[in-house]
Amino acid sequence: MSRIGESHPCTMPAPALETLVVDILVLYYSRDGATAAMAQQVCRGIETIAGAQARLRTVPPVSTVCEATDDAIPASGPPYAALADLRECAALVMGSPTRFGNMAAPLKYFLDATSALWLPGDLAGKPAGVFTSTATMHGGQETTLLSMMLPLFHHGMLLVGLPYTEAALTRTRTGGTPYGASHVGFNERSPRLSDEEAELCRALGRRVADLAASLVRH
Repeated sequence: MSRIGESHPCTMPAPALETLVVDILVLYYSRDGATAAMAQQVCRGIETIAGAQARLRTVPPVSTVCEATDDAIPASGPPYAALADLRECAALVMGSPTRFGNMAAPLKYFLDATSALWLPGDLAGKPAGVFTSTATMHGGQETTLLSMMLPLFHHGMLLVGLPYTEAALTRTRTGGTPYGASHVGFNERSPRLSDEEAELCRALGRRVADLAASLVRH
């Protein structure tokens, strides 16, 4: 029995949940700005979840000259991703423009170099979501999203989509799929997201962040 004035170990106050911060990595490649605009909306959705913060990262373009290398720090925009970003994050939301129904080569090149994380299972059990943009309405959005999921499944991640309880998924006349957020550019050079596309990007960020926060807290 504890003496008066002593704290019993079972009655010690638990750490405040409000102090918990989960890092959600938003990793993308963008050439004309549409995917970058989507990434910004995903970040906005993430940061509506208490205790969640977005870590925005991109990847360098792939050179056609084998000896060519890009600077370690881009001239503008977010930093280039490193394996440490994946290792340290609580969840991942990944975006790419569509290239013939698949993700763009720079993002695939980065993922191909993640064996050092796959071997010890560093990403296993972490939530993940995907998003994409295309120039045309039927430009391969869904095949791109599904193909982006494949390496994440191999890493043991928990894939999060967009259910039809998200009203914007029914209202949209451009981008939006149950497999992840998407945008249709209609061959325009200006990366203007529709209201529904932006809303679904934010919804994807919220859903991934909410699941990540719940897993960390429990």
